[in-house]
Amino acid sequence: MNGDEQLLRGRVYGRDHDDPDPGPRPGRRYAVLIGGPLDGLLLDITGWRPEEIDDGAALSTELGQFSGGRALYDPRPGESRTPGPGVSCRLYYSGDAP
Repeated sequence: MNGDEQLLRGRVYGRDHDDPDPGPRPGRRYAVLIGGPLDGLLLDITGWRPEEIDDGAALSTELGQFSGGRALYDPRPGESRTPGPGVSCRLYYSGDAP
């Protein structure tokens, strides 16, 4: 794991790296991002419907194959989800898009 990857672990996607508390917030629901350029980050999915989680996420990043592109993350079919706050599910890296 390089230095950039270590900085990302345990942080919430979209939070500024200078945020004094870049970690998860109480009462929020998160998906863990597995693999790819955003590996280890948490994605806040509070308020997402199950269908939205099933659709996955295309997340803006400078760390992927395309500068300013998107990293694509999808759930695995049949993988369980935990209701309520905290880590609810995992989204797995499936590629990059410009």
